[in-house]
Amino acid sequence: MYELFINWIANTPGYAAPYALAALGLILCERAGVLNLTAEGIMLVGALSGIGATLILGGYPPVAIVIAMIMAALVSMLFATMTVLLRVNQVIAGLAMVFFCQGLTALLGNLFEWKNQPITGIGRIDIWPLSEIPVIGHVLFSQDMIVFLLIPIFYLVNRMLTRSMVGLRLRAVGESPEASDAAGINVTAYRFLTVMAGSALVGLAGAYISVASTKIWVDNVTAGRGWIALALVIFARWRPWRALLGALLFGAIESAMPRIAAAGIKVPQYFMLMLPYVVTLCVMIWVAWSKRGGATDEPGALGQPHVREERR
Repeated sequence: MYELFINWIANTPGYAAPYALAALGLILCERAGVLNLTAEGIMLVGALSGIGATLILGGYPPVAIVIAMIMAALVSMLFATMTVLLRVNQVIAGLAMVFFCQGLTALLGNLFEWKNQPITGIGRIDIWPLSEIPVIGHVLFSQDMIVFLLIPIFYLVNRMLTRSMVGLRLRAVGESPEASDAAGINVTAYRFLTVMAGSALVGLAGAYISVASTKIWVDNVTAGRGWIALALVIFARWRPWRALLGALLFGAIESAMPRIAAAGIKVPQYFMLMLPYVVTLCVMIWVAWSKRGGATDEPGALGQPHVREERR
């Protein structure tokens, strides 16, 4: 049982990474005032691109992950064009993008015969001798490259949002695009580029699933993690570090599923499959219950389109 517990804790960061990266990308996008519901679709684009690039290059998973981020950003330009330039309803545009990406990735995966082709992918890195420390060594010093980069990525994004001029302008655009426009900030450019940057992180989350976790492509390999990331954003109240903590919660739940089965504990299969979504519902209820009493960084103009000529 002790060994089972250690394996559960040690594997939790790997399961948490996709949730954390996707939520961070959505927070970045929504702090600029663009409501982004495309996470599930953009993650699929990143996952397929990561697998495809690895197979085409004959390896080089880190390069494949960078390519996946670029492809996710490029596909997100369609969403940015619809919402930022054409002022399409952001909820409808986001849902349409999810279904578009689901169909596109399934089509390309079968067309190029990438489906069910295993890859070497990204493996664990043991930082010796720290990885030999009991318990802590397995959890903190025996992870893959992306997990090791999680804290630096979150630190840099949070610092950019809170301590830089770019972050200040980005948050101003999300709070009051009219005031930002009057101050000489190019609202359209900030929103468009932020959608692309946030989507690159979401694409990284998808690439992590295919290149580091499953190491294979199947249709809908993300399995709803993008929708859970949306709930994480609300749970975190648009704060990056809280999103990371929430991702660890969901990662722990997902990591526990195979360990419970391995321990011989008889739990209905479909109950285990629905457990992350039950927790998601509980999180949403808790957020709604505590919303009045807690501070939030929800952007004031979230979901509201802006055109320069329409100043109020």
